[in-house]
Amino acid sequence: MNRIKKGDMVEVIAGDDLGTRGTVLRVLLKENRVVVSKVNMVTKHQNAQRAGRSQMQGGRIQFEAPINISNVMLVCPRCDERTRVGFELDDDRKVRVCRKCGEAID
Repeated sequence: MNRIKKGDMVEVIAGDDLGTRGTVLRVLLKENRVVVSKVNMVTKHQNAQRAGRSQMQGGRIQFEAPINISNVMLVCPRCDERTRVGFELDDDRKVRVCRKCGEAID
């Protein structure tokens, strides 16, 4: 079970976007990275595509780049603080638990 899942609210604890909160859009497990909304925005210059029916406009495109999963911490929905994640068994089911308030996150 992963400590951070898609849709979780996280806070950046290292890097240029220190202290910024956002929701997780994607989790890239093999690369050990996450994509967080409005965090680590990069600009890509793209040429116009004119092949076939679809014509894509060129220009500068901004999008969220992945950041390392160790640079984000989960924000507990109950106590609204960033926290470490623990695991407990609840009715033969493994659930994530906030280490600060002790409440189940899932």
